[in-house]
Amino acid sequence: MIRAIVLAAGKGTRMKSARSKVLHELCGRPMLWYVLHALREAGVSEIVVVVNEELASEIDGFGVAGVLQAQQLGTGHAVKVALEALQPRAGGRIVVACGDMPLVTQELFAGTIGSLQAAREDAAAMALVTVSMPLPSNFGRIVRRGSRVERIVEARDATPGELAIDEMNAGIYAFDESALRDAVEHLRNDNAQGEYYLTDTVAYFANAGKGVLPVRATDHLHALGINDRVELALARKELNARLCARHMRDGVTIVDPDTTYLEPELAIGADTVIYPNTTISRLSEIGIGCTIGPNARLSNAKLGERVTVRESVVLDSTVGDGVRIGPFAHLRGETQLSDDVHVGNFVEIKKSRLARRVKVSHLSYVGDATIGERTNVGAGTITCNFDGERKNATTIGSDVSIGSNTSLVAPVSVGDGALTGAGSVVTRDVLAGERVAGNPARPLPKK
Repeated sequence: MIRAIVLAAGKGTRMKSARSKVLHELCGRPMLWYVLHALREAGVSEIVVVVNEELASEIDGFGVAGVLQAQQLGTGHAVKVALEALQPRAGGRIVVACGDMPLVTQELFAGTIGSLQAAREDAAAMALVTVSMPLPSNFGRIVRRGSRVERIVEARDATPGELAIDEMNAGIYAFDESALRDAVEHLRNDNAQGEYYLTDTVAYFANAGKGVLPVRATDHLHALGINDRVELALARKELNARLCARHMRDGVTIVDPDTTYLEPELAIGADTVIYPNTTISRLSEIGIGCTIGPNARLSNAKLGERVTVRESVVLDSTVGDGVRIGPFAHLRGETQLSDDVHVGNFVEIKKSRLARRVKVSHLSYVGDATIGERTNVGAGTITCNFDGERKNATTIGSDVSIGSNTSLVAPVSVGDGALTGAGSVVTRDVLAGERVAGNPARPLPKK
């Protein structure tokens, strides 16, 4: 069985933030989320996160166990604290990773685990990921004797010659569990930081004649640790580029990936085109053949096929097939649009349901309303849904014509086939087929 320890108790002082470092977001998720997701995708079944006091109150939301490291005495001490909370398992494997590496991939974790598992049981105590990093760097240096990894030297403790080494420690390890439990008991803190370094386990194993298997990462960005907001922005840009590339390879056209902002766990149908300055977030789902943007923002939006959203905002709403939205429209609050609805420029719709082929084309506010099929809502129409104490509902039937600048004072209903004149203030229910106008609106004489 493979278990993992994620180190996330660091103070992150260079972030200059009251928030725990690993809770800072990129592409809509905390950086810790990406590490946990990659571990799970690599087949790790149980994860323990070493937390500080700030993170302890948040860790339950990630679906993992948290272990408090009350004093930050180094990575070796953090692992020892975590091991004390884990029941020993014979033949177990322990992956150790850092919680501030959002660009790490499941393939890198899987390769490290696989390298250790492929070795004979007595051949290797650990596998570790190494990476070539641009110099200068604060990463620990990999010191070899021939082809064998002999030790890791932290940058603070390195000699000038060791600082010239460009093979570095990525901070990702897989251990034989029994070997790890033995090694952490022998760590010492006689170094520049006065801390217990997990990296000293390499020299401990080498001196004991136990193998240390290097696993070379192909891209140094996979091992990028986030220490400040500049690095956070760099990681965000890289991660967003990955997300855009994945959807483009699945048949989505993204006109300008540099100005298109995506999140993980989105569903975007083939032949959809996304224009610049568009943000799509919070588990949104977009059907086949849609046109999104430019200048659009979708959050928790469920769109059918062949939907157009131009220069508009769609939040927490569901949209049917063939719908046209915008420019400059705003949907929010669990709005539901059926097929072939048209919502035009400067229209806001909140917590309303519009049936097939409804048109709300210009300068209108529709809130807490239900509108039947083929109804046309004229420019400047407002549902006056708030009476100062509560929100009230407006119900409009099918084949209704709502005149320009109509005010519908809720609670109120308008029957099928009815008509309101321009500028009407509707304060009472309108019967099916009735024609009303005026302030307050009254029935017009029948011809």
